[in-house]
Amino acid sequence: MSTEPGFGVYVHWPFCLSKCPYCDFNSHVREQIDQARWRAALLAEIDHYAARSKGRTVTSIFFGGGTPSLMDPATAAAIIDRISQRWPVAPDLEITLEANPSSVEASRFADLAKAGVGRVSLGVQALDDDALRFLGRRHDAAEALAALDIAQARFGRVSFDLIYARPGQTVVAWGDELARALAFGTEHLSLYQLTIEPGTRFATLHERGEIELPDEETQVGLYEATAEILGAAGLPAYEISNHARPGAECRHNLTYWRYGDYVGIGPGAHGRLTLDGGKLATRAHRAPEIWLERVEANGHGAHADVPISIDERRDEMLLMGLRLDEGVSRARLRAELGQDLADLVDPARLDRLVRGGFLAVDDTRLRATDAGRQRLNAVLGELLG
Repeated sequence: MSTEPGFGVYVHWPFCLSKCPYCDFNSHVREQIDQARWRAALLAEIDHYAARSKGRTVTSIFFGGGTPSLMDPATAAAIIDRISQRWPVAPDLEITLEANPSSVEASRFADLAKAGVGRVSLGVQALDDDALRFLGRRHDAAEALAALDIAQARFGRVSFDLIYARPGQTVVAWGDELARALAFGTEHLSLYQLTIEPGTRFATLHERGEIELPDEETQVGLYEATAEILGAAGLPAYEISNHARPGAECRHNLTYWRYGDYVGIGPGAHGRLTLDGGKLATRAHRAPEIWLERVEANGHGAHADVPISIDERRDEMLLMGLRLDEGVSRARLRAELGQDLADLVDPARLDRLVRGGFLAVDDTRLRATDAGRQRLNAVLGELLG
């Protein structure tokens, strides 16, 4: 698989049937959605960004949310067609759509596959009914497993998410759950430690003492067991929370982690565009109704572009790239920033982290070790001062 970052298009569908208590994403519950109006707005914003990035070849499209499997399949088809009309697309274009495994959404899978979606990412989150109720999910384990079967029959590539480090969860129980997950033979798994995000229902419950996460030692044990079990099964961690068979990595997410350019379409969507030698951050209005009104008035729902300084680009590139097992290519650093690693970080700080066993560096790349990825925020804080 190519190590080039590629150029991606992210499309945000902001609506869900209900808000999960752990979720801080830009997702909203609405009783009614004017699908035709939303389709027109998303297509208009695609036109806006295509005009700004002519000549780029799209290597991936990612429908995220929210719950994009609630999108009318005709809308997904129209978006895919418009992207293909406005940009050149790679012969092996990857098109991913996030979905929840409820029966209502699973019934749409055939139409979404016909629309061009080739990869689906299912938000299973747990294979235990009690855990699913705790996480506020609308499906039970049996429904999740049925949706997985349908997805594997409809799509060429299937991934699913699980959340671990749940209250009271043990390493042994998590190992059993992973064994069940691996039995499905999917090529990709995203495995996230439960965190308490500000502004969520879980944050309120945590402040009241009604939710207690596993202690740090247990969390470390769960993380290490995850790496060991998935690695032995042939799905090593290519990124802190993502495991795949070699060649089955999510190419769209690799664009982010390798600090490639991408366009963000839809409410709250972010993007990164290299124009005239500089890097720009793009960001859309977060509230769905405001975004929709802005698109209909202006052709896009974006805030003003924000130029990204060299130091900020360095920080973003290391923050994203050190999440990857492959690390950060020194050649990519030079191409992006015009400087080598030795000019971008304090050599004494780097040396301390290498001697401490948290980073590894050679002539071609800088990468975090297993120990470094477990405490990446602290490592970056030390490296970047």
